[in-house]
Amino acid sequence: MLYVTDFHSHLLPCMDDGSRSVEESLKMLAALGEQGVNRVVASPHFYANDESVEDFLARRSAAFESLKPSLVQSLPQVVLGAELRYYQGVSKLKGIEKLCIQGTPLLLLEMPQCPWSGYVQREIESLACTGNIRVLFAHVERCLPYQNAKTVERMTGEGVLMQMNAEAFSGFAQKRKAVSLLKRGLVQFIGSDCHNLADRAPNIKTATDVIEKKFGKAFLADLVSFGNSFFEE
Repeated sequence: MLYVTDFHSHLLPCMDDGSRSVEESLKMLAALGEQGVNRVVASPHFYANDESVEDFLARRSAAFESLKPSLVQSLPQVVLGAELRYYQGVSKLKGIEKLCIQGTPLLLLEMPQCPWSGYVQREIESLACTGNIRVLFAHVERCLPYQNAKTVERMTGEGVLMQMNAEAFSGFAQKRKAVSLLKRGLVQFIGSDCHNLADRAPNIKTATDVIEKKFGKAFLADLVSFGNSFFEE
């Protein structure tokens, strides 16, 4: 049986534009559990121009503590992380390693949806060279279309990893692009990026069903296993 991890979600209550209450968070977790998810990365937005890393971590801890008493065994495990929005100078952010996904060196980084300049690429390379951090680009289906092949090759050559949203597997055109990214070996992680129970609801099964149908059970198992290998068991 697969142990599925959702690598991107906004289900911590009252942290960002995601869940608005403990009750909504629990319903989101229950929905993910019904879709076969065993572990969820809670990755609230972090904007360095709005608050310090320490203030963010304090808010995140408070949000998690409000949810923790209701996290029964039947629900997916929640691990803490952040979705850090890129800005010029991000590689020098004090305490950046504290934003990595709990128990892993993975730093979920939201990249600009425009062609990346040489400066941006060099800064990502600098960040990727940090010994205790592994850069993981968030929802790459949004930003990769703006990059040329050389830029993408440069990033992957530096060991940058990539996460794609489950919604990328819905709709004929979107699905073709998502499948192509997987086939090219550019994507290693899948996330729901769920924010609520309505327009951005948990939908991880949208991705896992398509991946299994297009590539087979063994491919899906390998994808899941690779992601899980970053956690200390």
